[in-house]
Amino acid sequence: MDDKLSIRVNIADRFYPLRIDRNDEERIRLAAKLINEKVLQYKQRYSDKDVQDFLAMATLQYVIKLLELENRHDVDPFIELVRDLNAQLEKVLSDKTDVVY
Repeated sequence: MDDKLSIRVNIADRFYPLRIDRNDEERIRLAAKLINEKVLQYKQRYSDKDVQDFLAMATLQYVIKLLELENRHDVDPFIELVRDLNAQLEKVLSDKTDVVY
């Protein structure tokens, strides 16, 4: 069974037809709503710009947030630190077992 759904998403007063997984519908509609809210904020603040500028600024703002979240979840530096600590502990423990009493 095809679990795809055809929807139309409104972004900045333009409609985009999408074929999506049913499970993604709520997330896609919420994303469009957030974009529209951000575009509206920019429209109210800057009357001398066009919709393309508002979309660009909204996109920039959301991608910056995405990058910040990705950096927060980057565990590679911690994994390397734990490996270093583990190697140091192994060295200390092996040195202790080599000592003859």
